[in-house]
Amino acid sequence: MTFILYTYTIGTGINYNLKSMAHNKEKIMIAMKKAKTSLDKVIKMIEENKYCIDVIQQSLAVIGLLKSANIGILEGHIDNCIKNACKKKTGKEIDEKMNELVRVLKLAQTK
Repeated sequence: MTFILYTYTIGTGINYNLKSMAHNKEKIMIAMKKAKTSLDKVIKMIEENKYCIDVIQQSLAVIGLLKSANIGILEGHIDNCIKNACKKKTGKEIDEKMNELVRVLKLAQTK
């Protein structure tokens, strides 16, 4: 079984404000930690040659947890970063934030 790790860089020089995630940071951290624990379990299952379907089901659980965490981060981004860009009313900054949003949504749809 081969695992491919994808990494992406969205935008350049991102100034990420942790306050944008503050309202649901705890839920995001719980989902990420559960995903990490579950991924460790998947790795152990592969090492122990466990039944393929069981490995896949556990792997899908990791994906679900990561998707949930990403949605929480995205909600914070929309609630803070995009709203702040719109309040500043500079077309360039609004366009930049919207383009970032579209790029990340396209990535989410293709994976």
